[in-house]
Amino acid sequence: MHPRPSPIAASLYTLRDLNADVVILHGPHGCCFRTGRLLESDGIRVLTTAMSENDFIFGAGEKLEETLKKAHEMFSPKLVGIVGTCASMIIGEDLKEAIQKANIPAIVLPVESHGGFGEGDNTEGAVMVLESAVKEGIIPSKEAERQIKMLKMATHVEKTRGMAQGEYISPSFGDNKDEIALKLINALKNGKKVAMVLNAKKETSYLFSDVINLPYSQINPDNLPIIVANLDIDIGLPRIRQHAKNITHELLNNGIGVDYITGGLDEYPMTAKTSADILAKEGVEFAVIVGVPHALPIEELDIESVAVTDGPRIVQPLRKLGYDYVVAELDAHSKTLGTNKIVSSDFGLAIRKQYDNCG
Repeated sequence: MHPRPSPIAASLYTLRDLNADVVILHGPHGCCFRTGRLLESDGIRVLTTAMSENDFIFGAGEKLEETLKKAHEMFSPKLVGIVGTCASMIIGEDLKEAIQKANIPAIVLPVESHGGFGEGDNTEGAVMVLESAVKEGIIPSKEAERQIKMLKMATHVEKTRGMAQGEYISPSFGDNKDEIALKLINALKNGKKVAMVLNAKKETSYLFSDVINLPYSQINPDNLPIIVANLDIDIGLPRIRQHAKNITHELLNNGIGVDYITGGLDEYPMTAKTSADILAKEGVEFAVIVGVPHALPIEELDIESVAVTDGPRIVQPLRKLGYDYVVAELDAHSKTLGTNKIVSSDFGLAIRKQYDNCG
């Protein structure tokens, strides 16, 4: 019942992950405004055909052709994505015809996405981009199949355990971060077996990795936390693999090694179960799960648990799943777009603060 990301936004993000140079939104100038502006921080040029009322009646194929030509003149792109919107797709605009007429020397991916496509799940927009990329030879069909499988699993997680359950979820900012940080520090000091689990999605991993990127050896050198992370550097679209490489190298440079690699940054629906199995096998007593904690079957584990998430609306579902404590990070996407390094998180800052206070 509350607003959620649309297939249009997912199309934009997936084109970004394919390293598209330019993305054109074929619709009104305000469509997906915030997402488009944010993505420019990642070096993607996001343009619009700025459809108006007359275009809703008579069509805007010529506007799309002109925008494609202008994009070529201004940026000389190698890869361009055209993303449909509710306005252009409902009136049946032909993206492929405009691409043929513009005839620019770039690979152009048409994505006939709109807000109500299919069941309205945002992952539908990502699937459409992947299918278009296969047709143009950008990625192999085997990789697209793997990606689509993960997207379907992600949709299932959100509909059964996350924000897409159909009911209205009131926003909440979770538990006091300082208090939870102190519980973590005390668990390490008192010799409890502690695990830090990164089960993050794409670029938000730069924020959530901050909780791992801490000098825990200074708290209790004889009781270091087990580090579990979905940071496989060989899995995913080009930009996603680079994120995993960047984070892994930064952690290693700070003397922090990952004990268990569970998969790639786009495999969070699947790596969550792997992480849970590791926690059980290791006999972990206190675990901090960051990123997409609702994908992990915490209800199957008899441990003290902390979920660190990126949205106020997921706090309530996480409590229902069985997490003892929930911490909400705000603006994860805006803080991580355009970066290639781990960025400070509110919970990470709270842990540092409590450690300093404890001496």
